[in-house]
Amino acid sequence: MRVIEDEDALLPPSHKGPYKFDYNQLSDEERKHYNLLSPEEKTQYQDAEKTIFDHMNSPAVESKLQGEIGQAVHEANLETPRDPAIPEKIKEGLFAMGETDPQDTGEDGDFEGNDITSTAHGELEQHREMREYARIAAWEMPMLSKLAKPFVLPGADKPLRFRYTTYMGETHPAENKVVLEFCTRDLPDLTEAQRNKLIKIVGVRYNPETDLVKMSCEMFETQAQNKRYLGDLVDTLMAEAKDPTDMFEDVPFDFRHHRYKPKMEFPEQWKVTEGRKAQLQATWRRRALADKEREQQGTLVDGVEVIEKMLENVIAQEAAPRVAVKGPAAKARPKRLPR
Repeated sequence: MRVIEDEDALLPPSHKGPYKFDYNQLSDEERKHYNLLSPEEKTQYQDAEKTIFDHMNSPAVESKLQGEIGQAVHEANLETPRDPAIPEKIKEGLFAMGETDPQDTGEDGDFEGNDITSTAHGELEQHREMREYARIAAWEMPMLSKLAKPFVLPGADKPLRFRYTTYMGETHPAENKVVLEFCTRDLPDLTEAQRNKLIKIVGVRYNPETDLVKMSCEMFETQAQNKRYLGDLVDTLMAEAKDPTDMFEDVPFDFRHHRYKPKMEFPEQWKVTEGRKAQLQATWRRRALADKEREQQGTLVDGVEVIEKMLENVIAQEAAPRVAVKGPAAKARPKRLPR
């Protein structure tokens, strides 16, 4: 006995679509019987065939038929003896996940209440992931230095600068965003009038302080598509700027969108020049000589000594016994100081 793997092979071929009577599909006996019928009986025969067709192709009958066939196949497979030459496939358990040969571990045993919680399993999984990245950093990443290439500044033939954002493998809605920056004076084959027209076309995307145009795109699914769109947009802007039909000479520049930030400059008189350095050093030497003379004369005030004496007086006052005062002086309220 063989094991039945395809249950659909046991089903009769399905006839989708509306019913259509076909005389050629009748058997010889059915044709003899059909030819003896009158026209009215033939119509009744076709109606009966259509009723049977609609009933057998209804979803309820098909579902029931599928269930009965599946149960029969399952019972037939259970009764079929397993071929000892074919190794039994063991279901991969939790502890065999990620293993090259899960047959060594087999299925997980029954849970007996002695396992750790799902939160602890999550902590273990995070610990495994950290150890994996630590191994990569220790053994594989140093080998990337062989593929390192020296940075070369882009030449004048590459005026466009694209910026991408990566989130190190994590899914983020902004990971497909691409930002484009270029300087209008770096664009080739542009006259001053065409450059002015380009600045007026880009509008608020132009920075008058740095002469940079900044644009971004994130409406496509991949970074390559967004970069291609920005490149085509620059080509369109260049073609429009070189169009001599209308140079926008009557349109003034509008930089109201840009806010000029004040740039603080260090005062010139505060800068330490060579003469100022010599003057400060001479002042420091005079002060050092004056302190040495006071030290020799005994008039130099020692700040540490003054603080120690003050602390001794405070400790002595706190240690002295307090005397209770009787009389009107004790009942007198302290005067409030004016605010």
